[in-house]
Amino acid sequence: MKKSALALAVLASVFLSAHAQNTLPSETPEEFKAPVDSFDYIKRTVMIPMRDGVHLNTVIVIPRKARHAPLLLTRTPYGAEGMTSLAESSQMESILQGYDNQADVIVKGGYIRVVQDVRGKYGSQGDYVMNRPMAGTEFNPTPIDHSTDTWDTIEWLTKNVPESNGKVGIIGGSYDGYLPLIALVNPHPALKVAVPMNPMVDGWRGDDWFHNGAFRQVNLAYILEQVVTRRNDARWFTSNYDDYDTFMRAGSAGALARQRGVEQSGFWRKVLAHPSYDAFWQSQAVDQILAKQPVTVPTLLVHSLWDAEDIYGAIAVYKAIKPKDKDNKVLLVIGPWNHGGQDGDGSKLGAIKFGSDTGLHFREEILQPFLDRYLKDDPSPEVLAAKIAPVTAFETGSNKWRALDNWPAGCASGCAITPAALKLGANATLQLNGAAPAALRAPAQKNAYDEYIADPAKPVPYRARPIAAVGYDEAKGQTWPRWLVDDQREASGRTDVLTYTSEVLATPVKISGEPVAHLLAATSGTDADWVVKLIDVYPDQVASQPELGGYQLMVSADIFRGRYRESLEHAKAIIANKPLPYRFALPTANHVFLPGHRIMVQIQSSWFPLYDRNPQTFVPNIFHAQPADYQKATQRIYHDSYIELPLVSKSGAQRE
Repeated sequence: MKKSALALAVLASVFLSAHAQNTLPSETPEEFKAPVDSFDYIKRTVMIPMRDGVHLNTVIVIPRKARHAPLLLTRTPYGAEGMTSLAESSQMESILQGYDNQADVIVKGGYIRVVQDVRGKYGSQGDYVMNRPMAGTEFNPTPIDHSTDTWDTIEWLTKNVPESNGKVGIIGGSYDGYLPLIALVNPHPALKVAVPMNPMVDGWRGDDWFHNGAFRQVNLAYILEQVVTRRNDARWFTSNYDDYDTFMRAGSAGALARQRGVEQSGFWRKVLAHPSYDAFWQSQAVDQILAKQPVTVPTLLVHSLWDAEDIYGAIAVYKAIKPKDKDNKVLLVIGPWNHGGQDGDGSKLGAIKFGSDTGLHFREEILQPFLDRYLKDDPSPEVLAAKIAPVTAFETGSNKWRALDNWPAGCASGCAITPAALKLGANATLQLNGAAPAALRAPAQKNAYDEYIADPAKPVPYRARPIAAVGYDEAKGQTWPRWLVDDQREASGRTDVLTYTSEVLATPVKISGEPVAHLLAATSGTDADWVVKLIDVYPDQVASQPELGGYQLMVSADIFRGRYRESLEHAKAIIANKPLPYRFALPTANHVFLPGHRIMVQIQSSWFPLYDRNPQTFVPNIFHAQPADYQKATQRIYHDSYIELPLVSKSGAQRE
């Protein structure tokens, strides 16, 4: 027995010796400790508990010398770690230089930056629901929503970040801008300020998913990537160089979604089930949620005039909550930007130059003093002396900032806004005829119309082809964020686009507010889309910038799905070949049509592939339209039609 044990021990020793001779020790430490003492910030990652036991991943970036510093919070579905690691750098401003960070403002203000993954995304626990409905409602019977998660987050931050002064601001754009609005529903006492920028507010009326019933099918990629995995690992693939071909070959938006696996997304299945403005969408309209009670937290709403994603939301919220704002807590900024453009260089957008860096002006002269005033324990005399107007609006055309008391307003004082009719006329003319007429009912003259053939097999591109997939990498030709300032000349030359043009202007024409389309139109089909574009046509030659000669700049434009003419909630077939009135608002504008320019209106029946094609044959749900449903139609626009312009009085238009 002893000999046997000894033999085994010898064998083991020999084996271990041989193994050691053939194995090198690992050069990787059990735990690497980065030498970060020279960094000007400290980064902590924590899991903050919610009231239901779910923990949310939160990244806290603290200036190294911070004492009694305010907290600036962004809640996001886009990855907190990525948003706070935008560079490998020892400098706080560098690691925050990028998406939905105002790095210059944060660092100059000495703010503690907090970015949190919403529940169900990236490092956070729980389940993700797109724009989670409010708690205790038909579409969310649970006691948990984004307002409760924000409350619980702020409660934890004020008790567990010793470098802070206990004051919290919430800021963000797009989806991250929707979340500050929800935080206002039942705000935590430590929430001292909110800055919703380009927020998602109403996904059906005019933000991400639909515009007036027409589906924004280019967002299928977002619905896939955002919902089907926790970390956005799934990717929408490219099958054609030209996105126009991708969507045409698929047929309907519903068919393309099936081909790409989007039906695995619970949110997409909800979209399919709710193509109209029913209770599902109405109950989530944030402007209507907030309108129920006065806003108690100072709030700075930020709107971009050429926002390709959420052009409806900020203005809708302002209109909803301002009437109850007795203490002037609600401010509005309107800038000449694309979606999120206020965060970067705002000196131009595409070919359109603004004469100064409007983004920097916003951050330095408005955002910084606004935050400092409410979040600092001892704001500087300069901050206290800074005068931020109730409304600060950039005036395009003249390229001037205006300080206003309310919106819409043509000037600070001494002017008025009057609805004026920009009337369509014979021979493709436009006339600015003064007061808007009475409601349209029947054509004044039977044969006073223009017509075109709308063919779903050849829809009008929303921009010049080839059309790159929606994206943000200009190196790849992805110029989606600035498409709203594209030159509209290609569309004006098509036979399926009606174009009306004014005479050359001798005096400036200024508009402030929402233009409203009043169409008297007929279709040979039983459904139709109407796209109306209000355009500033530049002089034939522009010496200072030759490429702008004859440029056709969209000032305001939108689409309306005809089946919702009588009710947004209940679709109804259009009576074929009967002139019917259509009325819908276009996005807010603050623009001066300068002398030497002309005003143009374009009308068409498709905007593809941004919006799904209307079959022009009524079907209960266009997502399920079959190839045979898509039919040509003859569209007639009667000369009784007009665009109601929010016209600023002559004295206001000239006033500085």
